[in-house]
Amino acid sequence: MRPALVRLENSLALVAMSGIVLIPLLEIVLRKFLTTGIPGAAPFAQHLTMWVGLLGAAIAARDGKLLSLATGEFLAHSQTAHVARWLSSTAGAAVSAIFTVGAINLVELDLAEGLEIAAGIRVWMADLIMPATFALITARLAWGASTSPIGRVTALMGPAAGIWLATHPELLDGASPWPLISVLVVAAILGAPIFVLLGGAGAIFFMSQGSKPTVLLITAYQELTGSAGLAAIPLFTLAGYLLAEGRSSERLLRLFRALFGWLPGGTAVATATLCAFFTLLTGGSGVTILALGGLLLPAMVKDGYSERFSIGMLTSAGSLGLLFPLSLPLILYAIIANLSMEDLFIGGALPGLIMLAMLATYGVREALQQGAHRAPFAVREALGALWEAKWEIGLPVVVMTALLGGYATPVESAAVAALYAFIMQRFVHRDLPTMGDIVRVSGDSVGLVGGVLIILAVAVGLTNYMINAQVPDALITWTTAHVSSPLMFLLALNVFLLVVGCLMDIFSAIVVVVPLITGVAEFYQVNPIHLGIIFVANLELGYLTPPLGLNLLVASVRFNRPALSVMRAALPMLLILTIGVLLITYVPWLTLAPLQWLGRLP
Repeated sequence: MRPALVRLENSLALVAMSGIVLIPLLEIVLRKFLTTGIPGAAPFAQHLTMWVGLLGAAIAARDGKLLSLATGEFLAHSQTAHVARWLSSTAGAAVSAIFTVGAINLVELDLAEGLEIAAGIRVWMADLIMPATFALITARLAWGASTSPIGRVTALMGPAAGIWLATHPELLDGASPWPLISVLVVAAILGAPIFVLLGGAGAIFFMSQGSKPTVLLITAYQELTGSAGLAAIPLFTLAGYLLAEGRSSERLLRLFRALFGWLPGGTAVATATLCAFFTLLTGGSGVTILALGGLLLPAMVKDGYSERFSIGMLTSAGSLGLLFPLSLPLILYAIIANLSMEDLFIGGALPGLIMLAMLATYGVREALQQGAHRAPFAVREALGALWEAKWEIGLPVVVMTALLGGYATPVESAAVAALYAFIMQRFVHRDLPTMGDIVRVSGDSVGLVGGVLIILAVAVGLTNYMINAQVPDALITWTTAHVSSPLMFLLALNVFLLVVGCLMDIFSAIVVVVPLITGVAEFYQVNPIHLGIIFVANLELGYLTPPLGLNLLVASVRFNRPALSVMRAALPMLLILTIGVLLITYVPWLTLAPLQWLGRLP
């Protein structure tokens, strides 16, 4: 990959991200002092979010980080990896080529209509990012299909087939979509990105009914620019990635050990708390395991914990933060289910604390059995650690005060978080001493955002098709005919979500599954906030479910241990957290009581 292109992509992503940060911050200031805002601020921010999402998808394709099923990660270490890679990448390039053609047609339509975003900026100008990034993704998937020249040349069959179908949609008009859908399912199992499966399925279904791929790009454009809260995802992700750089993890570990190290199992408690904190901010349990594993595993072993227990604790604690306020899955769930982010944050706090406490309690038990080291409590050390980590601890406090105090909207609060993290890491701690470091970290964060938002964008077409085909209605009819009570429905939902969480990353699962189950849950009178917490808690557990739980695979790579060994190490924690998920599911008071205390429960 040419360095100039890499720098250009990262720089464009940083410019777009900076716009998303600055516009909400200026809105706060102008609203405070001039009781007015920026003309066209909302549509500009929404279109910049589209740019961040699509540039991020291109960056994720460049770095091989587009989200895929866990089966692809499993097969990547098998003897047939090169065959699976060629087939999945070729199919992915074909689907991406279809979207490239559809995006070109969308730009032509917008150019003819001449619609304006604001301040003289035309819609077609903003939409140019769509064909450019989908073309890049197409090229990168085809190039990544093989390391040999022959493999790369033959992989061009994928883009050629995609362009042919996109320019001749009549070939599929009236034909059965299922043969091509089956090809996409196999490709996804082999490792093709999830957006390929969902977007490709939507495109095939619509073309089989006589529509052009442009329809899918119109819905993608509307999804990426139609939600006022969508910008919170890239902003909170940027804040988390900025915080994860440098020595923040060391400062926080020192603080948590100073506070809990005197307890039996103090290091285990500190480890679980630190992992939850970082997963909350970065949005990915795999990121936490990769970033903190090298720091925390030696610390636990040095304090007398067995290596097996330590690996199990780190693997399990990697997903604990997903229920806490500011969690990216909660933000995405709120957007998809059209719920209040603040209510989901409040509803997830107590369940999240319960899951953390259960895992920490198990750590205390193991410490007593293994005779792990305990450090005496030292007031001076605790105060010194607190002072050193004051900026990290202050981030969620500032953001939640701005959000719940009514001083800022969710997007504005996310912009405050990003600015806070930037100032802290660039100027206070100087963990990121140059702007080049800021550009690099922004590129990394945008890559994760792009992997999520491209799924959100292209999956809308499939969702619309299922709604038109009355799939949710059929699901409600079938479920109500076979499931007699709300308790049985919740049990079936637990099992279903556990399987989904084992196979699919949490962001993809939210985009795909939430529109299907909300109607069924409403029939059984499950509170929508409670349903959201059940959903995220079960998918959190799915990360630990053998044999394909994402945390298990990531930990196997990070700690250089066989996957089966990691599974055995994490099994006790899996059983403990399963009890926690069942408590969250069948005791709705844990989720709804804080909302009731604050007068926010309808």
